[in-house]
Amino acid sequence: MDKIKLFEVRPDEMGAIGRVALAAGVEVACDERALTVDGVDAVDGFSAISILGKTVLDAPLAAELAHRGVRYVSTRTIGFNHIDLDACRAAGIRVCNAAYPPAGVAEFAVMLMLIALRRYKPALWRQQVNDYSLGGLEGRELGRQTVGVVGAGRIGRAVMGILSGFGCRLLAYDPAPVGELPAAARLVSLDELYDQSDIVTLHVPLMDSTRQMIDADAVARMRDGVVLVNVSRGELMDAEAVIAAVESEKIGALAMDVFEDEDGIYHESRVNDIIANRRMAYLRQFPNVVLTQHMAFYTDVNVESMVECGIQGVIDMERGCCATEL
Repeated sequence: MDKIKLFEVRPDEMGAIGRVALAAGVEVACDERALTVDGVDAVDGFSAISILGKTVLDAPLAAELAHRGVRYVSTRTIGFNHIDLDACRAAGIRVCNAAYPPAGVAEFAVMLMLIALRRYKPALWRQQVNDYSLGGLEGRELGRQTVGVVGAGRIGRAVMGILSGFGCRLLAYDPAPVGELPAAARLVSLDELYDQSDIVTLHVPLMDSTRQMIDADAVARMRDGVVLVNVSRGELMDAEAVIAAVESEKIGALAMDVFEDEDGIYHESRVNDIIANRRMAYLRQFPNVVLTQHMAFYTDVNVESMVECGIQGVIDMERGCCATEL
């Protein structure tokens, strides 16, 4: 393989692309657009491409890619819910994802916990109008909380490792076999985790089995005043159920780096536009709700790693030795 086409290329990736391509000895072509069926002629002459999350690789696009000779696709993301893997396999296309270090996302999740517990959002609002009063800003200490980590993969375990330093009581749930947990963590059922956790943080991929796993029933099984943190995928939560629980104060605080139907909003400048996502706009106005723009992954280390996975992944698939092939 001597040529790879990269789509959805951001300016911050360009330096890493040059370094990784030079080290791998391949030629790369960059396109800032997402790949669509209408623009599929952009892959002509390439057997390998790399995408990000705005490219929806569904059955029609997979068929077109195969017809034009594409055999390898990498996504420079850990999540791969934007790719129809069955359709790719049927078309003879092999797919891999990224596996960047977990520290960046894990640190961001813990930061959101602290922001929620210490009521930083309303404190920041007050400062903008020179209000330095303390009423209503009394917080809670993270080290005194029981934290339930849903998903004990690499990122979930990294979160537990950080929280161990705070002295938290840690509960973990994962339906799959997990690696070694920190000494302070205990593997429990999901029901036990919901029942005993002051904070619930989500670190699972978006699949049919996890879609809207945080629904009205799940919230009802949690403690009153629970803090919910989601840095994985917005679709893990039933937005209407979460809104109702914030309104009733069943949820004491909500911190999300992702949101359902965020495409076309997050990672874009929409300062002069009308944003047509009513649930997101409604949740944003609560003083105990923090929404960030899908940036937990966004560190210098992770950008470099995502680019490396994107380029090296397709090379390794051609060689038959890709550790992140899906």
